[in-house]
Amino acid sequence: MNPEHLKLLVTRAMPYGKYKGRLIADLPWNYLNWFARTGFPPGELGRRLALMQEIDHNGLSSLLEPLRGR
Repeated sequence: MNPEHLKLLVTRAMPYGKYKGRLIADLPWNYLNWFARTGFPPGELGRRLALMQEIDHNGLSSLLEPLRGR
């Protein structure tokens, strides 16, 4: 797991949709799981969402806490 990829989860926002403007790391689990079932968008956004879904699914969201700006 690349630390730079993790940092993107707590600094980049969802660019569109119901959760536009919300950090990728703060997206609800059901939204991430919906993408996992129906398919992630192509490109960088899809990779970020897939990584966040995997982290959330495995209960590892606490790994992101030290990366959040206080």
